[in-house]
Amino acid sequence: MSVFCDGEVAVIVFSRRGKLSEFSNHDLCLRLLRRSPSPSPSLSVSPIAMPNPHHLHAPLRPSPSSSSSAQSLASKLILLLTVLPLSLAALAFILQWKGDGGGLLTDPASATARWAPQGSHNNHEVFPGMEASAASLLSPKPHQSSDCFSLARSGSPSFPYFRDWKFDFEANLRPKICVTTSTSASLDQILPWMFYHKVIGVSTFYLFVEGKAASPGVSKVLESIPGVKVIYRTKELEEQQARRCLAFFVAHSVFLVLLPFSRIWNETWLSSFFYKPCNYELFVKQSLNMEMAIVMARDAGMDWILHLDTDELIHPAGSSEYSLRQLLLDVPGDVDMVVFPNYESSVERDDVKDPFSEVSMFKKNYDHLPKDIYFGMYKESTRGNPNYFLTYGNGKSVARVQEHLRPNGAHRWHNYMKTPSEVKLEEAAVLHYTYAKFSDLTSRRDRCGCKPTKDDVKRCFMLEFDRSAFIIASTATEEEMRNWYREHVVWGDKDLKLKLLRKGILTRIYAPMAIIQGLKESGVYSSIIASAPSILSKVESGNASRVSETLPSNKIRKSSTLDQATARKVLTFEANAFHEAAVPPLPPPAAIDDLVLVEKA
Repeated sequence: MSVFCDGEVAVIVFSRRGKLSEFSNHDLCLRLLRRSPSPSPSLSVSPIAMPNPHHLHAPLRPSPSSSSSAQSLASKLILLLTVLPLSLAALAFILQWKGDGGGLLTDPASATARWAPQGSHNNHEVFPGMEASAASLLSPKPHQSSDCFSLARSGSPSFPYFRDWKFDFEANLRPKICVTTSTSASLDQILPWMFYHKVIGVSTFYLFVEGKAASPGVSKVLESIPGVKVIYRTKELEEQQARRCLAFFVAHSVFLVLLPFSRIWNETWLSSFFYKPCNYELFVKQSLNMEMAIVMARDAGMDWILHLDTDELIHPAGSSEYSLRQLLLDVPGDVDMVVFPNYESSVERDDVKDPFSEVSMFKKNYDHLPKDIYFGMYKESTRGNPNYFLTYGNGKSVARVQEHLRPNGAHRWHNYMKTPSEVKLEEAAVLHYTYAKFSDLTSRRDRCGCKPTKDDVKRCFMLEFDRSAFIIASTATEEEMRNWYREHVVWGDKDLKLKLLRKGILTRIYAPMAIIQGLKESGVYSSIIASAPSILSKVESGNASRVSETLPSNKIRKSSTLDQATARKVLTFEANAFHEAAVPPLPPPAAIDDLVLVEKA
């Protein structure tokens, strides 16, 4: 009590033998005895006979000198335990701030070897969908092309654990996935698109290139990447696609695909798109390229084939790992086609330069929304635009490579002998970065020669928003175009964004952004560009293969007796139960009020 309560305590104890013992702190006991009257002389106690008041207190309470020394030691210990963590934290902050520039830290790739992820050269485990190879990527070198400037490695790597990833696939890895595309884009769009899909498990790419993508500076880099087949869309190739055998160029070499005949021009399922400009022409061109890609995929032993544009990324959500390979590995064997509903990019600024690295908000597909939410928030979601999505809403699909497979437009696949069994994924999606940059308005205008009138644009574009965007880009000033873009494309209303995010119509997806930015910071793109063969040494041979090379007539006549004057056969339509009409890019369902009006009409 005296120690913990700091009170004045006095205790007097008489033993059985009559021995007197007392304890008191300070002189309390002595003062009490002096004040109390003595009942008998035998019990009186004189101050001289009284023992030292601190005698019994000594073993229970330390002396003032020992107590002060103990308190001093405890204070010093507490001060040491407080200062030491603060010093260590300050040292760590200084080291992190100075970084490699101060010369205090080693290279992150070697210093953090024990933390390297699966698939890196520091870890012998396999990253999902790929195998680590022994060789390392070449060190980044400066590249003079302005087209590749944005792909250069920055000075402060944000994702050092991506460094030296390899994308070599095992020969027996299953399933084998290939992607085919028709593109005229530049390297700063193709390389991030391609290596992102390599990360999630795609092993082979069939690139049908024209325009900027077919230029020597871009095509040489693409040809140097393992697993990439570059097919140049020359006039000779277009003529061959109209004949009864398909011959095409892959990396300056002539390949002859012996088919009974090219069915596309003789059938009705794509006939409504023939001989029309702009988007209709692109749709037919994509279907012809997909037909050729099926043949190449079958010859290469591919298991799945997927058609994507270079402004689309697969988001393999819902799988045990972020991997398209794992997602397709879980598909039952009797399924022929897997449909990915599309999510549409929702930009929040009008100055986006790199959509893959800057856009994280997307509008969900109606297939992934409750119907009451979709139709209940339809007007807020469209913001005055013609449809729920700016462009298409029927997604993309991946098909199992098998006999009699054919394209059914750019969005679906079909089979000549049966109706494919398909499943639609509930979580995975294809992310469509449409009109993500302001320059997308003028790019559509520049590649189409239609007149900017309401009647003429119907010949060129299938979707209403594309028609409106083309008219604005062709008739408005720069300021008017930007104001129109902010009103119809950019999501600037914070309250509306927050409301739709809470309802689930808008969502945030960061995985593609992190992967693509990590690949950029690790120097993958710049090393690929630096390791590409010299452009100047092979320009002549490249130009000869692209422009002036023609097929020897004897190679064509080996398969059949063709009339050389027939550049494109006259359409002879044949009715066939299996000739299902091609699936064009379709808008999502309209609001309930519109549906009711259509039914009444």
